[in-house]
Amino acid sequence: MGGMVEKILVLGVGAQGSTVARRLDEEPGVRQIVCADYDEKAVSGLTGLLKKASGVKVDAESKGDIVKAARGADLIVNALPLEYGRQVLETAIEVEAHYQDFSAASNIINGDPDENWVKGIKIMYDDYSVQFEKIGRTAVIGTGSAPGLICVAARRAARELDSCHTINMFVYEGAEAKKFQPFWWSPITALLDMKDRGYAFENGELIRTEAFGRPVMRKFPELGGFEAEFVEHNHDEPVFMGFNSEFFFKGAKNIYFKYGGVGVNYAKPLYRAGLLSTREEMVKGRNVVPFDLILAHLPPAPKTADEIKEIIAGGLVSDIGAFVVEAYGKKNGEEVMVEAHVFAPGLADSFERSGLTAEMYLTGQCGFLFSKMFIEGKYTQFGLISSDMLTDEQVDWYLDGASKLDITLELAVKEVKK
Repeated sequence: MGGMVEKILVLGVGAQGSTVARRLDEEPGVRQIVCADYDEKAVSGLTGLLKKASGVKVDAESKGDIVKAARGADLIVNALPLEYGRQVLETAIEVEAHYQDFSAASNIINGDPDENWVKGIKIMYDDYSVQFEKIGRTAVIGTGSAPGLICVAARRAARELDSCHTINMFVYEGAEAKKFQPFWWSPITALLDMKDRGYAFENGELIRTEAFGRPVMRKFPELGGFEAEFVEHNHDEPVFMGFNSEFFFKGAKNIYFKYGGVGVNYAKPLYRAGLLSTREEMVKGRNVVPFDLILAHLPPAPKTADEIKEIIAGGLVSDIGAFVVEAYGKKNGEEVMVEAHVFAPGLADSFERSGLTAEMYLTGQCGFLFSKMFIEGKYTQFGLISSDMLTDEQVDWYLDGASKLDITLELAVKEVKK
């Protein structure tokens, strides 16, 4: 696969990028890591902890800046916000590097990203895939925990079926501190996802769903036995997996992503009150954007070990979570449901292990495993794929690597009562 991967550019050194950079620093096959971000303090703080890293300031608005930082890189790991994806993707093609993205660009097509994002994904699968294939390189998008690990878990669950008609994905974020900390990742990304309509693949077609709509209840054991609510959420998985359902998910016609937990409970009443609106309005003679006002009062996600330690020391209200896939279909002529549960360290455990939050640990480690597949030459595909398009052998390699990081998958095949 496209030669050795020895020099890696990590673009964006927030929670995800910094975790990947730390793990890459431990890889014997990696010779050089370039850490790039607009925040020079964050870059210098990270590179000071690593043996193989150098740092550079990059303005992600400038493709020239990105190209300059990427010269000579074998792999570009993109941990920047969605809106910078196109220029990073095209940089990888220009410098002939492999490409890995935690998400997937929202700016492939100019205009409203909410309306054009799905069309952009199709263009990535088609046009951009051809461009990467021509240079003998591989691009992988959606490579965190969700999307990423959850897509791999769905692939593994579907393997147990002869045919599949429905896949449900559930994520519950239940880490809550006494200190006000509704989100453990970028608050602006979290709120933008919360306020937008979701995606679902239903009856073989991609549809939009109302934010916080279609609630369902589940009583997963890892949540302590209580019945939790999961709602619609703007996420990538139904889009990726819907496009690929026939070949990779045994013909599934219904694919859903549901979300619940502390962040949802915080954002739902704000949404219902109109406080997540990004439209300017007049309030007592002043122009106000409700979204901006709410965002200004949210704490940033903790990045450093000292920040995380202070939050944990202040006390935790809860430290639970769930990451579950349900795949429904036929096995040996019978209707069954394959239930796949992912188990991973919680907040306190993640911090004790590595000085990270549970969000940083899970998403960062999962992202690193996709990077490690480049380093070890595990990708056999040229072109552009999403994380739900791994081969069965790659799925097994990934899950084995995750288990060594105490991120484990447990499967159970259950008869569906008629």
